[in-house]
Amino acid sequence: MEKVYYSISEVAEMLKITPSNLRFWEKEFTQLKPKRSNKGTRTYTKEDIEIIKMIHLLVNEQKLTLEGAKRKLSQKKETVSKQQELVERLQNVRNELLMISRALDE
Repeated sequence: MEKVYYSISEVAEMLKITPSNLRFWEKEFTQLKPKRSNKGTRTYTKEDIEIIKMIHLLVNEQKLTLEGAKRKLSQKKETVSKQQELVERLQNVRNELLMISRALDE
């Protein structure tokens, strides 16, 4: 059974980024609004995680500035989502090919 909400540490580990980076992006990108508990603890939904993946793609992979990433995310969210999905699929294919290559070397 999949979780509905994820903690900031779980999301950071899942996406290999720091919690401080997530907190920074939360301030910079209006699209990213994790829920908060009464104690102020952030909880992220699957939708929040998808937005974070898009931000990561724009800033770290495509090397856009924060302003450029904000603009692109607000104007072309669907395009960015498709690009992010394509990158994930290609990474999965690469990982599978590496496993096949290792198996053939044995």
